[in-house]
Amino acid sequence: MTTSTTIDNAAVLWSATGADRADRPLLLIMHGYGSHEGDLFSLAPHLPLEPVIAALRAPLVAQPAPVTDGWAWFPISEPGSPDPATVAAAVTAVLDWLDALPQQPPTIGLLGFSQGGAMALELLRAAPDRFSFAVNLSGFIATGSQFSDAELAERPAPVFWGRGTADGIIPTSAIERTQAWLPNHSTLTERIYEGLAHSISQAELGDVVNFLRAQYVTVAAEPTA
Repeated sequence: MTTSTTIDNAAVLWSATGADRADRPLLLIMHGYGSHEGDLFSLAPHLPLEPVIAALRAPLVAQPAPVTDGWAWFPISEPGSPDPATVAAAVTAVLDWLDALPQQPPTIGLLGFSQGGAMALELLRAAPDRFSFAVNLSGFIATGSQFSDAELAERPAPVFWGRGTADGIIPTSAIERTQAWLPNHSTLTERIYEGLAHSISQAELGDVVNFLRAQYVTVAAEPTA
């Protein structure tokens, strides 16, 4: 697997360009292992119109076989229990990319699937003051503690967690770890879908859209300084 941990700015897919991005919330979308930035970006037409959507390409080439094309946020050494150092490198890459934006959005939300879902939670943990909410689809919380976990325990952020009962990819240990962490560090919306494998169903997409609409209504209602 390649060792570069920077976000390829040229590969980012945006739902708006130029002046259309100004003063609008940003929704970061992060794909799963072995996929690419265009995967979840296909959901954009179904999502609320308030945010500008940016779909990022993970920085690492996904390996080994059978994955021959696609990208990864961090290597899979043990499913559901990645090396914390590799997760931290991916988180830093996303934060650096955000720092380099020519215009900083007023708010930033996170949405990811599988490894991207884990990234959404880890970014929230790394910089809780920077992100408004996280959507974790078939993902998990990484191992290890973060210095900001105590802050999230005191000021929990909205998190949507959706997963299927037939998901054979994410191990039980990772699910149990996530179940133990999220209720104490988020205002959790949890949905479990009977018979759903490691994928996103129409029912789940509908629940995600409802969750996102509620977040943007909340943001719009907040008084400005």
